[in-house]
Amino acid sequence: MFKKILVANRGEIALRVIRTCKELGIRTVAIHSDVDAHSLHVRAADEHVCIGPADDALSYRNVPNVLSAAEITGADAIHPGYGFLAENAHFAEVCESIGVRFIGPTSETIATVGNKAKAREIMLRRGIPVLPGSPGEVRNEKDAVEAARKIGFPVIIKASAGGGGRGIRVVNKKDELGRAFQAAQSEAKSSFGHEGVYLERYFLEPRHIEVQALADDRGRVITLGERDCSIQRRYQKLVEESPSPAVDERLRRELARVAIEAFKAVHYRNAGTVEFLLDKDHNFYFMEVNARIQVEHPVTEMITGIDLIKEQIRIAAGMPLRLRQQDIKLIGHSIECRINAECPDKFTPSPGLVTRFHPPGGMGIRVDSGMESQGTVLPYYDSLIAKLIVHGQTRDEAIAKMRRALDEFVIDGIKTTIPLYKRIFNDADFQKGRVSTSFLDRFTANHLA
Repeated sequence: MFKKILVANRGEIALRVIRTCKELGIRTVAIHSDVDAHSLHVRAADEHVCIGPADDALSYRNVPNVLSAAEITGADAIHPGYGFLAENAHFAEVCESIGVRFIGPTSETIATVGNKAKAREIMLRRGIPVLPGSPGEVRNEKDAVEAARKIGFPVIIKASAGGGGRGIRVVNKKDELGRAFQAAQSEAKSSFGHEGVYLERYFLEPRHIEVQALADDRGRVITLGERDCSIQRRYQKLVEESPSPAVDERLRRELARVAIEAFKAVHYRNAGTVEFLLDKDHNFYFMEVNARIQVEHPVTEMITGIDLIKEQIRIAAGMPLRLRQQDIKLIGHSIECRINAECPDKFTPSPGLVTRFHPPGGMGIRVDSGMESQGTVLPYYDSLIAKLIVHGQTRDEAIAKMRRALDEFVIDGIKTTIPLYKRIFNDADFQKGRVSTSFLDRFTANHLA
């Protein structure tokens, strides 16, 4: 087992990893920018190193500085969390070359699944259902028009190296394609350093379903149920739940079978997620593999009782999976809300001093956060300040707990998305499980009408 782990992240996920390391008896190193010097994750770690100024390109995403911090503190492994360097194949490769264990998949796997167009090709060859789309990257507008003609409108243009909802455009008819193609290429280039894009059929009102999986060095793969992440804004997830109200046992087994096949196709190791679109007829299609721990991993932990960070660390240390598929039991229902420092109606950022931070409590309530009273939401980083997770014996009970917890949650000094979630959890369609990726657009339009 590792003796010291450097946590290459900040905020709630850094604190989350540090807590599990403490339970395992592993010393921790927190890295931080100069403006994060007094944050909770820094105070929780055994050691800390300032790696640069506020700009994350000069600090949290600065590969030489992060590796220097690992070297001077003697860390023998690095946990990247999510975001920043978590899916950076170059960073993982350098870690491998200098003998520091990267807690995640191999650099080769990250590079393979990070190119969404290439991953599609691999899954197609494996016989995995994939959305109808271009066979690979589309290089120019002429080829995009030809691909769209074969696929049929509407289509969605996606960045090959994409993530976080960037580099994506929906095109409903031919005369919109040229401008959307150029915009997607430009955003892909500025966001990911690679302008490659590909096209897929755009389904109206699908569900976004993802399967959590674990794989060890010996080729064993298990799945831990699915999460429904259909409530999104601009392809950014807001509410996640497990199990999905749209998935029955037969479909769950089939999703798990295909997810395992996808992991094996790319020789995946460690924790990861296979993402699917589910149409109204319950046909599902592979979208991508996320090669990291995800923001919404706590809902899986709540219904399985399994610490996914702990499993990540054990696998990275070369230990075999200690769980068999038959050991995995899904108990009850869990829902997560991402509490962001944003205006709940316009989704504009709301940085500033948090004058009061009082999280809810009680049975079945969990809050993952790096925030506290008199803490500051900085304008330089993601607006996520807390994850509110609930667990109930049934979905109705989980919804009731979430409504109570949202009422109890106090965050003063800034605006947050809590009022939006209160409205969503009182919505009749949501309560009946009638959601899709277009739910929030309709909900917001109806609310503002």
